[in-house]
Formats: sequence, structure tokens, C-alpha cells
Amino acid sequence: MTATVDWDEVDVGDALPAQEFRVQRFDLVRYAGASGDFNVIHWNERVATLVGLPNVIAHGMYTMAIAGRVVTDWLGDPAAMVEYGVRFTRPVVVPDDDIGAVVVVTATVADKLADRRVRIDLTATSTDQKVLGQARAVAQLA
Repeated sequence: MTATVDWDEVDVGDALPAQEFRVQRFDLVRYAGASGDFNVIHWNERVATLVGLPNVIAHGMYTMAIAGRVVTDWLGDPAAMVEYGVRFTRPVVVPDDDIGAVVVVTATVADKLADRRVRIDLTATSTDQKVLGQARAVAQLA
């Protein structure tokens, strides 16, 4: 694990570069194939609305993964992210159109820890609503 970010050049409050991720139905199909999670609510609008959802929703773990990319992209090495956890607060609704859903992720260095590690707090929103709560990562810096 070799993060390209240097511990001495990071301060509490530093913002990581924000990113926007477009999520379309084909992304959900690809993720279902990779993860083995073929739950019908992730691809069938009729079933999703029948169980009370507004439409097809993205897999929670897919949403968590794309949010984590903000940290791993900043680090330069995915293995430098040594802890990562979230709470799922609201699903990402993915309409069947040319746009899909957009997930906006911001992140901030929240604390400098021992052993050249930092805690990073993330915020992920879709349609201006928070979709992940208590999203935190710990990263090992150079």
C-alpha cells in the first residue's frame, strides 16, 4: 500500500476532489452479474413499485463502492484505504431514461490519527438527498 498523498501535506478540514457518478440501469445489470445480487428490485420497475419503492433502486453496496472511489482516487492506491463503512439512509432511485441517477460525493479529512493515518468523512447525495450516512474511511498515508 503506497498512497501518493503525504501525511505532512494534509490538514484536518482539507476537502478531497468532489465527484459525480451517473448510475444507469445497465450499471445495475453489470453490478448484479459481478456481485451475484439479482434481487428483482434492482432491475424490474413493476416489482419495485409493487413493493412500495418509487422505481428501480441501485444496490446499496454499489452506491457504497462508487462513493469510496472518491477516497481511493485521491489516495492513488485503493489498498491505502484500510477501513470503510457507511449506513444506508436512502436508496438511489434509477429511472429508465438516458440520464439515470446522479450521485454526488464529497469528502473531507476529519482527523489525523496515529501511524500516518487519516479519517475521512464522506457525504453522498442523489436528488439533493443524503443516500449514505456515517460514511467514513480510514486511510494510510505516505
